[in-house]
Amino acid sequence: MANPSEATERPPGVVNAEDELLLRTLAVEDLEEAGFRTFEAENALAALDICKARSGSIDVLFTDIRMPGSMDGLELAHRVRERWPGIAIIIVSGNIFVSRDELPEGASFLPKPYDMRRIVDMVRQLRDVR
Repeated sequence: MANPSEATERPPGVVNAEDELLLRTLAVEDLEEAGFRTFEAENALAALDICKARSGSIDVLFTDIRMPGSMDGLELAHRVRERWPGIAIIIVSGNIFVSRDELPEGASFLPKPYDMRRIVDMVRQLRDVR
């Protein structure tokens, strides 16, 4: 018999910050199919606004580095880590490689192209260790 608290537990919330609509849409579909609640952001400022508005219900930030606007995904990740240290962070990029020293503490980095199954598995694992 299932634990009653498991039945009422909310699905993990994932902010997907990606400026390319097709990549964002595909990632959202896969994450939702895996049982996550997703929140889409076309740039870093929109992702930050989602984190503010949904404080307490965001578990993972999944962000690209290169995005339009005044803030890139790496700066977004650092701001999220400072303000909401419990949010797990996955950073991806197709043309920028960042060293471990440039990442916020505990953040993961993957180069593009990435396997979405790996992202889903990482989100599950990050959520479990929160």
